[in-house]
Parts: sequence; C-alpha cells; structure tokens
Amino acid sequence: MADLFALDGKVALVTGGSRGIGAMIARGFVEAGVRTYISSRKAAPCDAMAAELSEIGWCQSLPADLSTEGGCRELAAAISEREDTLDILVNNAGATWGAPIAEFDDAAWEKVLSINVKGVFHMTKALLPLLEAAGSPEEPARVINIGSIDGIHVPILETYSYSASKAAVHQLTRHLARRLAPSITVNAIAPGPFESKMMAATLDAVGEQIAASAPLKRIGRPDDMAGTAIFLASRAGSYVTGSIIAVDGGIATVGTN
Repeated sequence: MADLFALDGKVALVTGGSRGIGAMIARGFVEAGVRTYISSRKAAPCDAMAAELSEIGWCQSLPADLSTEGGCRELAAAISEREDTLDILVNNAGATWGAPIAEFDDAAWEKVLSINVKGVFHMTKALLPLLEAAGSPEEPARVINIGSIDGIHVPILETYSYSASKAAVHQLTRHLARRLAPSITVNAIAPGPFESKMMAATLDAVGEQIAASAPLKRIGRPDDMAGTAIFLASRAGSYVTGSIIAVDGGIATVGTN
C-alpha cells in the first residue's frame, strides 16, 4: 500500500512555488523524494524557498515570468537543459485583483487572465515534449492545475477577473485532459481558504467567520494541499483525469452554515 503513493525519483516543476499553495505542494513533493524545481517571478524569494527545502531534500530555483508565452518557453528551456523528462507539472502561478465594479478596468483583466489562464496553457504546451517522454498509458505523466472554489461558486468579494479565470482553468483542465490522454493526465485542485499571501487580508479580516461557517470548521492546512497533490501525482491517482477536486472543507460543494 505504501508504494501506491510513492513518488521517489520523480521530477516535478511547481510554478509559483515560493509561497502559499505552491510552497505547500513543493514541500510535500520534496519530502516524498521528488526532484523538485520551483519557479516564481521574483528571484530572491524563490531562491530562499529552494534553499529552505534543500535542507530536507532536492529542490532548485528557476525564477521566471510566466505572464507571457516567451517567459513560459524560457522556463521550459531551462528545465530541458537539466532534465530529459518531466513527470509532474504543477501550474500554480497566479494573480488576483479586487476592485468595485465601476473601477474594474482592462488592466484588471489583462494581468489576471495572462498568468492564470494563458500561463497555464503556454506552460503546459512548452513542456509537452518532456511530459510525453515521461508518460505512458500504464504510468502517465501528470499535470496538476491550481484552480479555486471561486471558479465553482460565486465569491463574495469583487474579484471578477479572478473568479472568471479560475472557472476557465477548470474548463481548460478538462479540455487538455481529453487531448493529452492516455500518456498524460490533467486534473485541477480547487483550493478553498488556506493561509497564503493572496488570502492574508481576507483571513485577517474574516478568517474566524470563514472557519466557523465551513462544514469542517477550519481553514486548510499545508498537509491538506500536499496530500491532494501527492495523490494526483502518484500511482493512486493514475486513473483520474479531467477532474476538479475541491479542497475546501466543503464550503463550495456542501455549502456554508
């Protein structure tokens, strides 16, 4: 049974891996024996997180701006220089934007859609040769996209481009899953509230209320996120593709009290 979740010797890239959800997943992979590359736009925090994770396993920083197709290609080229195959791609890099509807301008759409949707597509496309080299119908390579429960239910905050982008990520996940089968699986994790920079202001303001209203009465822990990613990346998840897995304590799928 232990082998069902084993990831020893696999190679992974986690974008947006210097903090938040990405760092939670990267830490879980490193602890599981995965050769893990992390990327983020800012080099200093990416390097710092890689150094921290290197104390418990293998991790390397590859900073990149994934808001453009060129940036995605550059990161894919950097991975290709170091690896012949890529077993796991986690598309986590993302951005959010909140403003009243009257002030929600084109910049709020362009920034968020560029990284949250186009970045997922271009990163996956650029790494297809390495993913195809790693995968087979018996043991597929894995693409794990990070969506959000805001792409499942209607959020309270005025984050119009963010919620729309995450709904798009969920549909893109299904579309890619159909196209890339059978040698690559594509799934999405839709996180609820977790402690991260993106959620910091919300949790500071109403974190206790969010936890109290959730069916499971708490916000997410790092091991909740790492465990879901490990399941999808391991043999245990090899027959799952095109799925959107809400990791939210039941908030979006069961409802709040």
